[in-house]
Amino acid sequence: MQLGLVGLGKMGFNMRERIRRAGHEVVGYDRNPDVTDAESLADMVGRLSAPRVVWVMVPAGDITRQTIADLGDLLDEGDLVIDGGNSRFTDDTENAQALKAKGVHYMDAGVSGGVWGLEVGYGLMVGGEPEDVERAMPIFDALRPEGPREEGFAHAGPVGAGHFAKMVHNGIEYGLMQAYAEGFELLEASELVQDVPATIKAWQRGTVVRSWLLDLLVRALESDPELDDLRGHVEDSGEGRWTVEEAIKHAVPAPVISAALFARFASRQDDSPAMRAVAALRNQFGGHAVVTAGPSSGSGSTQS
Repeated sequence: MQLGLVGLGKMGFNMRERIRRAGHEVVGYDRNPDVTDAESLADMVGRLSAPRVVWVMVPAGDITRQTIADLGDLLDEGDLVIDGGNSRFTDDTENAQALKAKGVHYMDAGVSGGVWGLEVGYGLMVGGEPEDVERAMPIFDALRPEGPREEGFAHAGPVGAGHFAKMVHNGIEYGLMQAYAEGFELLEASELVQDVPATIKAWQRGTVVRSWLLDLLVRALESDPELDDLRGHVEDSGEGRWTVEEAIKHAVPAPVISAALFARFASRQDDSPAMRAVAALRNQFGGHAVVTAGPSSGSGSTQS
């Protein structure tokens, strides 16, 4: 099968290679001349035989929306566009409607696997019409992990369902990572546990908390046992926020995912105004000690 692939960054580059290893032809386009196969978006489209299938793998938001709009001007009736980035599911309806007016089909695909996907495969959650899913199935089969299709691929529903599923997937990921992180900190704080990396590594087999994320934490601890080389500053790429927003919209309690998102916000504050308020209140009602900022360095001193 032939595929056009727009966006050859960390994910797209490896996806192109994995699809090629499965025997398919991929014509990739990227602004980076060192990795692109085509000189332009139009050149990429021109190298594909109709009916074409084009996979978009660029950052979510305006870049994705503009790329899909540009493809709408270049593609012909019967062609298919797949958005495999982390777009918000609400964007999919607008993209699909804009392309439908030109006779171009549209699908959304949530893709999980990160930089490891080249070797182990990508988990896929897609949204779209059944006939479009079937048409692109050779590509999905090339990307997904080996083994039963249903364990690495799902046709989640109509357009938008794939990105909604990926949004929830990433929300769950927030909670899992936060739980592992809190466990790591508690082990570090204990005077009893003398080998934290070994303890966490022992959880990899036979325990109910074993997972790929745990394996990645073990890998990180092997190279930096106390994680001293890192700052505790964590960004969020959007999916966690959207998951919490949808939980509120549907009145679904999601305290773990919400707390994990707010913990990321807290990580970006060198000096939390909220925690200063808590310290002030504790001092006011109970006379508890507070740490005051120094005149210039910001280092504190304890006072009652």
